Amino acid sequence: MSIIATSSIARAGDIAQLVGLRHKHFILTLTEGAKFETHRGVLLHDDLIGKPWGTQVFSHMGSPFFLLQPSLADLLNELPRATQILYPKDIGFILVTMGVGPGKKVIEAGTGSGSMTIALAYMIGAEGRVHSYEIKPDAQNLAKKNLERVGLASRVDFKLRDIQGGFDETDADALFLDLPNPFDYIPQVRAALKPGGFLCSLLPTVNQVEKLLVALRREHFAFIEVCEVLVRYYQAEPSRLRPTDRMVAHTGFLIFARRIEPSEDERGKELDEEIGAANS
Repeated sequence: MSIIATSSIARAGDIAQLVGLRHKHFILTLTEGAKFETHRGVLLHDDLIGKPWGTQVFSHMGSPFFLLQPSLADLLNELPRATQILYPKDIGFILVTMGVGPGKKVIEAGTGSGSMTIALAYMIGAEGRVHSYEIKPDAQNLAKKNLERVGLASRVDFKLRDIQGGFDETDADALFLDLPNPFDYIPQVRAALKPGGFLCSLLPTVNQVEKLLVALRREHFAFIEVCEVLVRYYQAEPSRLRPTDRMVAHTGFLIFARRIEPSEDERGKELDEEIGAANS
């Protein structure tokens, strides 16, 4: 069972998406001998296995569906959750900005339901590694199940503990903090990142962002940026192209920074003065 299906034909064990009328969609794992039941009829998995992706199929009642490979965003939106998960719009921007790719070593603190963990594991490939820290056993157990569901658990090292005592890893390429108080752990983050490594944190309020900015400057992080990602969809009808009635607006502030090695020059003194001014 895996999200990473490379064949153009649907095979047993692949995760599939059935999209019906009005774009109603369902995620399922193709299993020999199984059946999928919906109010629009029943489809046998055996009738889906072996068909090319993109094929239109029909239930026993004649209702049409398209057999598709789900995108990463589709899977994350349908993820079983016990906590608020990150939106694909934020996840995609985070991955690109932090340069997460094949072979990278990435640390995550605050596994939650595992949405970001799945995205990180997907992007780092078979040669990379994700180290994910969580303090709540129930949350970690759910995250493990979600990673196993999409076939990416082997790329993740799950750790159940507080990060107050620091991370086991060093020289990480990137580190993502999904915690309400990331400003309390910036020294630990610095010790875990390689020089030039990326840090990202997601926070909902301005008050938290202000505290994080002060902590980042104190620990000599640079290239600090604060932003938010807004997404607006449009009705894809040529004769009445207009924004949809709903949009995914503010979900949180994204704070990016990079670990640098400060020099004992005048600029270093200027940074110290800025930190003091921010604390006053």
